[in-house]
Amino acid sequence: MSMTPRTDAQSPAPHDADSHDLIRVHGARENNLKDVSIEIPKRRLTVFTGVSGSGKSSLVFSTIAAESQRLINETYSTFVQGFMPTLARPEVDVLEGLTTAIIVDQQRMGANIRSTVGTATDANAMLRILFSRLGQPHIGSPNAFSFNVPTVRASGAITVERGARKTEKATFTRVGGMCTRCEGQGAVSDIDLTQLYDDSKSLAEGAFTIPGWKSDSFWTVRVYAESGFVDPDKPIGKYTEKELHDFLYKEPVKVKVDGVNLTYEGLIPKIQKSFLSKDREAMQPHIRAFVDRAVTFTTCPECEGTRLSEAARSSRIGGINIADACAMQISDLAEWVRGLREPSVAPLLASLGHTLDSFVEIGLGYLSLDRSSGTLSGGEAQRVKMIRHLGSSLTDVTYVFDEPTVGLHPHDIQRMNDLLLRLRDKGNTVLVVEHKPEAIVIADHVVDLGPGAGTAGGTVCFEGTVEGLRASGTITGRHLDDRAALKETVRKPTGTLEIRGAAKHNLRDVDVDIPLGVLTVVTGVAGSGKSSLVHGSLPSGAGVVSIDQGAIRGSRRSNPATYTGLLDPIRKAFAKANGVKPALFSANSEGACPACNGAGVIYTDLGMMAGVATTCEECEGRRFQASVLDHHLGGRDISEVLAMSVVEAEEFFGAGEARTPAAHAVLGRLADVGLGYLSLGQPLTTLSGGERQRLKLATHMAEKGGVYVLDEPTTGLHLADVEQLLGLLDRLVDSGKSVIVIEHHQAVMAHADWIIDLGPGAGHDGGRIVFTGTPADLVAARSTLTGEHLAAYVGA
Repeated sequence: MSMTPRTDAQSPAPHDADSHDLIRVHGARENNLKDVSIEIPKRRLTVFTGVSGSGKSSLVFSTIAAESQRLINETYSTFVQGFMPTLARPEVDVLEGLTTAIIVDQQRMGANIRSTVGTATDANAMLRILFSRLGQPHIGSPNAFSFNVPTVRASGAITVERGARKTEKATFTRVGGMCTRCEGQGAVSDIDLTQLYDDSKSLAEGAFTIPGWKSDSFWTVRVYAESGFVDPDKPIGKYTEKELHDFLYKEPVKVKVDGVNLTYEGLIPKIQKSFLSKDREAMQPHIRAFVDRAVTFTTCPECEGTRLSEAARSSRIGGINIADACAMQISDLAEWVRGLREPSVAPLLASLGHTLDSFVEIGLGYLSLDRSSGTLSGGEAQRVKMIRHLGSSLTDVTYVFDEPTVGLHPHDIQRMNDLLLRLRDKGNTVLVVEHKPEAIVIADHVVDLGPGAGTAGGTVCFEGTVEGLRASGTITGRHLDDRAALKETVRKPTGTLEIRGAAKHNLRDVDVDIPLGVLTVVTGVAGSGKSSLVHGSLPSGAGVVSIDQGAIRGSRRSNPATYTGLLDPIRKAFAKANGVKPALFSANSEGACPACNGAGVIYTDLGMMAGVATTCEECEGRRFQASVLDHHLGGRDISEVLAMSVVEAEEFFGAGEARTPAAHAVLGRLADVGLGYLSLGQPLTTLSGGERQRLKLATHMAEKGGVYVLDEPTTGLHLADVEQLLGLLDRLVDSGKSVIVIEHHQAVMAHADWIIDLGPGAGHDGGRIVFTGTPADLVAARSTLTGEHLAAYVGA
């Protein structure tokens, strides 16, 4: 191969196209940002730091990433845009130098009961093709191995219009892999009828005990009472066999109630459709409690929980069927796939092997493909989403990560850092919102926002290198090298909580005593069995209050006051002081402004374009009718109270005319968890991840229980806030509570009275207790990965 020789004596001047090496943001005002202007270098790793609520997500996700996605969406036809999410232009004056943004956030993966790790990552799709080609006996297409596809058979006459019309008899069969007994869900439900109705009463007497089914005016109840299939005045316990069958199991049929055509259906299928088809975690608390009482789920006896039909399980490759493959730990499945030698499917094997190796590389080799995606933690869900980007050929794109080290043991953080650097080295811009010092120190460029949270934040405090951050004197710079010291003395237990023979998921018949009356930290590498031990094996009836990482669900009408129940005592106090009804002081009830229905803004839907929200002219954004604002408590109206910060409101309701002990207690808990700066009426949709976690913690602190279980409470917390969290944990223990924390943060480990370390590895390499004792003993022994990292952290 010949190459044309260069004739120029000196290198040419840089091309104009190479000068666009910065993302320029000017005048960003999204959420709490205060006219922020910064320049972010392209093809570098930039970390955004700052206390929780300082504006990191507003800058990175709501401004830079949102505008990039909006501009890309506009390149599609208006027809296609109608099916895509509509994004408003962020509040910013200038955004230049944007590239395509790929967002890898911590949003939980779809918790549909049919969604698994395999279906969410396309690994299942490749496995199904593999078994349809190589499985013996051959049973059909890839659909025959899918637990979401039922077998369908049909026959009848069809008319073929080809020349002379001709009617032919045709049959159609589609072989699916769905188990017919559990319909591909892996579990069957058994419903306790005594929890659905009181059989000593008639329907007219209000026999139903289902939440929301007690009113006679409720259409569902009237359908049963006025259907004609059962006698509404006869006690259910005295129904004939036919009446009881029609009441419980009748197929859907049209009936007329008050001249309205409605569908009558037996109670059991009705309950299955309205309650059991939904994800349990997405239900309201009182509905979830009803389902837990009324329904027991057991493994399907026909498919043994595999979700697959007998035919799908009969087809094997080398003695392994698809159910066995999906149940394997992914690291083992990758080995099995590498051992297959079949030239006819070589490209498929290579692609499947690459996907499975990506799981292992990213630290998720301990999962199995049949793991329900709704059971993944926020950190695991984020890393699963990363998999499709690891081998991507795309370059010069912007990857945006939201705390990628969440849920990672210090041992695994270095691996995550390597992956982020690899994405950067391929020529991509990597933007990371992060709190962990181990992840901050690898940055090429750091943007520190603050100085405080909420209205006290929203400005750029520092921009530059990590070394510059250390010397900057900002709150992040001062705390970057903080190291918690081991306690000189630890508390003595007041008792023990015994766990015996724990075998859930990967636990190996674990016996352990958890001390009561102290701060206990359960740690270990990701996938070692911590959550299985604490959430899945604690004895029932131990007075446990569990605070997990589940998302807070709430619309833009929800705010800290409604979520915590704070608004109830406030409304009653206003009503009592003014001699009117409490409902007047709710923007979601009688007191709502009629023009905006209590939203404070009026939304205009513009079809495929982003809707426009304008402040309501009648209430000027206050959300209440003018007459309601004439009522005062302590000289303030209800809109002024909702505009207060937690700290202001705590003082307001603590003394004087407005003194309300019930409201003051809730506000005290909010201040305790570090949310003193939040305004009471701030929509939940504007809170950061760390703020939502602490809001949930403040709410649960009111529950009666002797044992508090917290799942990674440092998620989303700045280094400076961790100290405040430790103070809160101490106060809980000193008040007589027992606190059990699942945690990877070394500051929390060092502060513990007792440590339970699981491992030594993840998946089937874990599930054992590798250490129990005090943090000082763990550091001295250095016998586990946690011990080694904790010793390095405290400088022992």
